[in-house]
Amino acid sequence: MSAPMAGSPGEPATVTGHPHRFGEPSVHPAWLPSEAFRALGSRRVLVHGDGPLVDTVETEVTWACSRFGGQALVAPYRDEPVDLVLALRWAGPLPAPATRALAPLNETGGGLGDEGFLLTRVGDTTVLLAGGPAGLLYGLYHVVRLGEAAFDPGLVTRRHRPALRRRMLDHWDNVAVHPVMGQVERGYAGGSIFWRNGGPRRDLARVRAYGRLLAACGINAVSVNNVNVGATEARLLTERLGDVAEIADALRPFGVRVHLSVTFAAPVVLGGLPTADPLDEKVRSWWATTTRQVYERIPDFGGYVVKADSEGQPGPFTYGRSHADGANLLAEALAPLGGVVHWRAFVYNHRQDWRDRRTDRARAAYDHFAPLDGEFRTNVILQVKYGPIDFQTREPVSPVIAAMPATRLAVEMQVTQEYTGQQRHVCYLGPLWREILGFRPWGEDGRTVAAVVAGEPAKGPTRTRSGPGGGLVAVANVGDDPYWCGHPLAQANLYAFGRLAWDPELDPAAVLDEWIDLTFPPTATEDPALVRETVHAIMDDSWRTYERYTAPLGVGFMVNPGNHYGPQVDGYEYSQWGTYHFADRDGVGVDRTRATGTGYTDQYPPPWRDVYESPETCPDELLLFFHHVPYDHVLHSGSTVIQHIYDTHFAGVEQVEAMFRRWQLLAGVIDPALHERVTDRLDEQVLSAREWRDHINTYFFRKSGVPDAKGRRIH
Repeated sequence: MSAPMAGSPGEPATVTGHPHRFGEPSVHPAWLPSEAFRALGSRRVLVHGDGPLVDTVETEVTWACSRFGGQALVAPYRDEPVDLVLALRWAGPLPAPATRALAPLNETGGGLGDEGFLLTRVGDTTVLLAGGPAGLLYGLYHVVRLGEAAFDPGLVTRRHRPALRRRMLDHWDNVAVHPVMGQVERGYAGGSIFWRNGGPRRDLARVRAYGRLLAACGINAVSVNNVNVGATEARLLTERLGDVAEIADALRPFGVRVHLSVTFAAPVVLGGLPTADPLDEKVRSWWATTTRQVYERIPDFGGYVVKADSEGQPGPFTYGRSHADGANLLAEALAPLGGVVHWRAFVYNHRQDWRDRRTDRARAAYDHFAPLDGEFRTNVILQVKYGPIDFQTREPVSPVIAAMPATRLAVEMQVTQEYTGQQRHVCYLGPLWREILGFRPWGEDGRTVAAVVAGEPAKGPTRTRSGPGGGLVAVANVGDDPYWCGHPLAQANLYAFGRLAWDPELDPAAVLDEWIDLTFPPTATEDPALVRETVHAIMDDSWRTYERYTAPLGVGFMVNPGNHYGPQVDGYEYSQWGTYHFADRDGVGVDRTRATGTGYTDQYPPPWRDVYESPETCPDELLLFFHHVPYDHVLHSGSTVIQHIYDTHFAGVEQVEAMFRRWQLLAGVIDPALHERVTDRLDEQVLSAREWRDHINTYFFRKSGVPDAKGRRIH
């Protein structure tokens, strides 16, 4: 085997050669290795336009051309042949090829918006026309994604525009190290890239590299601190605002706006007021003044993220006010300055009596927020977890998404793998997210979840609020690990989130193709066909594989309390957190029906309220979420519940063992250090999957007394 080529994933040090020093010598370049720029960098490229984001485009093009022998051209420009034109549509006079490209742009409807672009072919020149500087930046990285295909004479003219305006990551990073959660809550990739031991990281090279990666997959906003706002973190809003401003300065060249998680009690904690009552005039005045000061320092500040009245965080309930009152307080302060407040709908009773079978955590978000529909200001975005519980491997789509047509909604995902293997296990989440985004809460003729969060109106008479929608948000998964996400293959989840937020119709397998070809460029890989085949074989079905060897049929949890890693079937069964499975000698599952259970099914519109109500029509994968059934209940698959539990847990382990064997085929084909890191993680996954299999199967064998029909060993 030849040595890894410069700029390959095996040589992260190559990022130090970039003019903006978008990285550090020890950091893996993820989906932007130098080699990914070869097709663009070996050609004559004209950049036409001006502005800070255009400067970033020029810097990228200049660097790529200097590395791969091309030529970077900028205005003023003599009319001579070029291979690629990257131009702002309105930055006239346009170069001749770009002027000719206006015709196909008009034929496609013309609308590009600030972030959109048109890619076409004019004679021997590829032309990218952007509606604004951000569109030029996104267009550049799209050309990088396409590689040589961007210069194919048969390139199909296509307009590209994000479906969702807000594509955001929430970092659960703590400024001060938390005594339990550490520097990053639910972080599985080392420390924070923003904060360290109570203060900011002064070297922002890693942050700049991060902004570049985000732009290259379409993410345009981040919240830089934990939604559980501690005493130190609260002060980022006031005396430590300069630390946030430095992060904003580092991310701005990549079109990424900074948001800040704030405590609802800030007027008391920071302002010395006796109350944080949202209807108190002094409280309103404090927020207005403080917010103006934020924008004076960070003019493009995105807004606030708030977790209130949840898991111990302060909120408007303290003062007898509603969540609309609380959210509107901050929205009022932000509105004149163009900001939004992301108000999380994760509100529930976390001190539940496990003996009480009528109180249902799944109902909480709907019960709290659906009655408030229409009461939120236009710059409030209600941020709703995609499922009603807490980022489980399998949950139904939250009924809140269909219940608030007059409210801007954002759906919240979790890129960090809290309940999906904690970045020690391969679990490609693209198929899960695509399934959620494509779900139709009102049935086959209704809108998808993606359409709801994009702000698309419903057909016919409706109270739906037209406008920009709320977008898509996810809890981030990066840390200061050299591979960003701890597990090198977990980088695919971050990439896929950005791409699906840009276009929810994308096929997750095609997105994975993009990520593979960028991360392991064919021109820098010993056997690109083997790499692609192997990575697909490992990752395509990995979410369902993880589901097979963990909690069955949508019941969720069954994890060790606290760290949420590894199996403990009754870990939360008698706890205050409301996450139960109610397994007994006769059956398992939670009765959430209208007829005999908690009534949760009634929160859905037709047809789902009736589909979920009956075990005869409920999808198998959600059966135990909605129903308590006997172990001999026959699934639509033809298997009984107990045999399904046995079969899937044995199968899951076999599939993980096959993953491990397949990965060994790439030894000597890709970078040895990356291969070794993934091998170590797969070894851990094999051991953990076996532990899950044996815990779950043994538990249910002892509960039910029903043996495995196939006679396999159960302890």
